[in-house]
Amino acid sequence: MSLTWLRAVESLRERREPGVLVTVAHVRGHAPRSAGAKMVVTATSSWESVGGGNLEAVAVERARRMLADGVTEPVTVVSDLSDRAPLEHGVQCCGGEVTLLLEPLPVQPAVAVFGVGHVGLELARILARLDLDLHLVDSRPGQLTDTALAPLADARARVHVHRVPVLPELVIAELPRGTHVLILTHDHAEDAALVDAALRTDHLASIGLIGSRAKWARFRAKLAAEGHDEATIARVTTPIGDPGIRGKDPATIAVGVAAALLRGIEDLEPVPDPTRDRARSRARAHDGDRARDQGAAR
Repeated sequence: MSLTWLRAVESLRERREPGVLVTVAHVRGHAPRSAGAKMVVTATSSWESVGGGNLEAVAVERARRMLADGVTEPVTVVSDLSDRAPLEHGVQCCGGEVTLLLEPLPVQPAVAVFGVGHVGLELARILARLDLDLHLVDSRPGQLTDTALAPLADARARVHVHRVPVLPELVIAELPRGTHVLILTHDHAEDAALVDAALRTDHLASIGLIGSRAKWARFRAKLAAEGHDEATIARVTTPIGDPGIRGKDPATIAVGVAAALLRGIEDLEPVPDPTRDRARSRARAHDGDRARDQGAAR
């Protein structure tokens, strides 16, 4: 069995591009492919095949409609391969019936933790248990050694380590679209530089800063003096964490921060991607053209 579909899924994960995995779930009678055949569909491309012809064309159209509509649950599609069945893309008369399972392949959340000290490491240990892209950034050489990060050896997350001895704020621009940024470094000056850089970056999902109200009051004044307006400054959440989870030890703080972050990930709308939005608009336009053609035919 070809594993091209699996490589396609891995490639989408790396590129942070959504797709749909289409699987021949059940076959009754004759069909071009056996149960288990798979293909991967994105807004603009596809890999592998579930049988070609009308069967595959319908599957691709349905998958792209799912992507355009943001469908998150699997969908089943039953296709009758009889020459008497109503077909949209040419006759396919194998005589059987095929059930396809269409499973969304969403873009996984991305989180960047700036400052992997006592709290940052505990937070990384929690987030590493989740299926997400985890970026760890620290300017101190000893914080991101293999030994220091040994507790993350069995991580489910994809961990990206950024060792930046100077100007860690430069990492901000390199983060994937929709990244949730958490700033908790050892140095208030470094925190301030990171917040400033984050506010000048429009592709981030959220910005969180650890610290007291007094610290934030100083930061607000500094950010305003550097030209940020009130609406922009309001993008920063501080203090971070769940106020219902009390305690000042690193593990407890990390639990509270992780809980609040996960609630935010669930509630926050995706950051718009102009390229992906154009592809989705084309898919919706195609649906509209097809509906008009069918109306004219009637």
